[in-house]
Amino acid sequence: MKLHSPLPERKTRLEIIPLIDVMFFLLASFMMVSLTMSKQQTIKVNLPVASSAQSDFKPDMINLAVNATGDVFFDKAAITLPELDRKLAERFGKDPATPVYISADVNTRYADLVKVLDAAKRIGFTKVAFNVKPANSAKPAL
Repeated sequence: MKLHSPLPERKTRLEIIPLIDVMFFLLASFMMVSLTMSKQQTIKVNLPVASSAQSDFKPDMINLAVNATGDVFFDKAAITLPELDRKLAERFGKDPATPVYISADVNTRYADLVKVLDAAKRIGFTKVAFNVKPANSAKPAL
């Protein structure tokens, strides 16, 4: 004997639209959090100003800095030129396409800056650039 329900039988449905909304929200949240996690590893120098400068710091790059007295820094650590050659050669062996960014103080001698640039080019790095401040962030002269 079969009993029948007075209610009509309904097929179950799985609604995926709310699931998609939640996944997009999580994706956007993780993207925003990952953008705030990038960390710049340079020393403080008084950078020259350029009108077409853009800020693009990534964790997989080499940061070199030269201060006004001619001291060279490799990721915030003071270093001599022979040590710089050795460290650059190690990083070149790991990834030859690593970008190299050179920061220099406004009062840095041109010769000191060229020594660092020459070291990076001599090792074989092809992506070498100079860090500068954008013109709109420069302090106006009084």
